Amino acid sequence: MTSQKNSPLPVSGPVSAALDFLYPLSEFYAGYGLPLPAARRVEPGEMPEASRRLLVHDHDMTPTLEAAYGQRLHLRVRKYSYSENVFSRHVLLVLEDETVAGMGAIKINLAGFSEDARRLVFEREKPLGDILATQRIEHHCHPASYFEVTADAMIGEALRVAPGQTLRGRQNVMWRPGGEVLAQIVEILPPLNPFAKEADLD
Repeated sequence: MTSQKNSPLPVSGPVSAALDFLYPLSEFYAGYGLPLPAARRVEPGEMPEASRRLLVHDHDMTPTLEAAYGQRLHLRVRKYSYSENVFSRHVLLVLEDETVAGMGAIKINLAGFSEDARRLVFEREKPLGDILATQRIEHHCHPASYFEVTADAMIGEALRVAPGQTLRGRQNVMWRPGGEVLAQIVEILPPLNPFAKEADLD
């Protein structure tokens, strides 16, 4: 396991406005030595309906995608690291039929996790949403921002789309009941999803 230094997660209070809206994906880009892709913040109403239905809600992405596709998700981890009780990973969310349903970058604050929950995180086989559900870890979600991003070579390869295509995503925050940040996440979806119509595609 890589043990590179990570920027620590805030442990309470609102997420700092200094954190860019692609964080923590931006941290992985820095680690890869790549420039950030072109992106802009958007309001939910600016998104195509198909994207809004999968992104604009206060729920975990794992059960949302599984319900939409009618399939279970598994992880394909591209890079990960652990430092100061924070587990970071850059992942693909892949369906049983090998369709890539999304790309994510996440920093998980493991403070307070049981040994079983920590083991599941370290095994890197299950999405965090699945772990939180099976381990009954109480939390709630609230997206901090929504965005459009132009697929570069890395995103295009990961999500199997042509570079230059406009994709939609969100920066999500998971909170513990006491107000501590449990995880910070960026989630980017491919243009094709169960709700997409031809008119939605760029």
